[in-house]
Amino acid sequence: MESTYMAWVRGYVRVELRGEGCETVLNQAIAQGLTVWSVQIGQGGRMRLDIVVSDFFELRPLLKRTGCRVHVLERHGFPFFLDKLGKRKIFVAGIAGFVIGIYLLSSLVWQISVVGNERITRSEILQAAAQEGIHRFQWKLRLKETEVLSRNIQALLPGTSWVGVEIKGTHITVKIVEATIPEKKPLMNPRNLVATKNALITEILAEKGKPMVKPNSYVRKGDVLISGYIGNEQNSQIVVATGTVKGLVWYTSKIEVPLTTTYKVYSGESKDRSYLVFGSRALQLTGYGKHSYEQFETIPERKTLQWRNYSLPIGWLHEKIRETSLISEPIAENEAKSIGLEQARAELLSTTGKDSRIASEKILHEKTENGKVYMEVHFEVEEMIMEEQPIVIQGE
Repeated sequence: MESTYMAWVRGYVRVELRGEGCETVLNQAIAQGLTVWSVQIGQGGRMRLDIVVSDFFELRPLLKRTGCRVHVLERHGFPFFLDKLGKRKIFVAGIAGFVIGIYLLSSLVWQISVVGNERITRSEILQAAAQEGIHRFQWKLRLKETEVLSRNIQALLPGTSWVGVEIKGTHITVKIVEATIPEKKPLMNPRNLVATKNALITEILAEKGKPMVKPNSYVRKGDVLISGYIGNEQNSQIVVATGTVKGLVWYTSKIEVPLTTTYKVYSGESKDRSYLVFGSRALQLTGYGKHSYEQFETIPERKTLQWRNYSLPIGWLHEKIRETSLISEPIAENEAKSIGLEQARAELLSTTGKDSRIASEKILHEKTENGKVYMEVHFEVEEMIMEEQPIVIQGE
């Protein structure tokens, strides 16, 4: 008996021999080298066995000599499979078209990504890649070797020290390593540090230059805090004044907070929609018709067809449309005041700088009317108050 796989490829049949000479037919078939297996002897002169299709036709002379008859019970193997497909031409054509379509779609470039760029814009990189034939819907077979593409794109982008091109399925990734450009140190001209605001000095640290004020002294905007002139009248020098100066600055904030809060909740009602996605296009499959929700939220979930490490441009998109509603709840007056003060502090510190802090606060006026809390608050903020002022030397 030959292997099951080879028998399937050649094709075989399950037959039943009927007659008194069944055993004689079997013995003569084996003697002639015919391939038979799975022999089952039944009652009433019947025998069942499997035989290769090509050997089946060799049974006829043996059947005539013994007077036995044969009846085919089952057909198995590749030849019979082809015969069935031949009777279903539309089905075969559909399978062939699907396979060809998948192959063609997976042979195109569907997505281009750029990673590693900071100074060079993405549009500049994509423009350089397009000059080398890298663009959407390009045939991958028409692209050059990745090493050649990387070298040519780098030649088009002078600000890069290395460019890599990686092709995975229908996705091309252009990796950029930008050239390191040494930072230019700013030109340091002689200068003073002056006050940016009216303030009460809390801290002064002169790294270079002459401090002109002391802690707890009041200064106005434009007053010199650290002078670039050092020395005395006989021996003086002009330097670049550096250091830090902090002071208390006063602000008044007007706060308005509603006595109700609104948030979103789900009602529990939802509707599902499914789509078959081809690239950037989608064909809706389920969930037709408009929903009756006045307020809703759409939650998408997309899955892409994977083949090994490749992402094919075919997938499914499932959308869940959930009905929502807005609920308003009252807020206690004390809680509304706390919320308003916290928001005012955050807004104030965002404008005064990361090194600033609120030293004190005082509510000057507050009232509640029309469902809102109104407050006027005085803040004392300690912050940096210095800025540069160039020193103009006569004759320059």
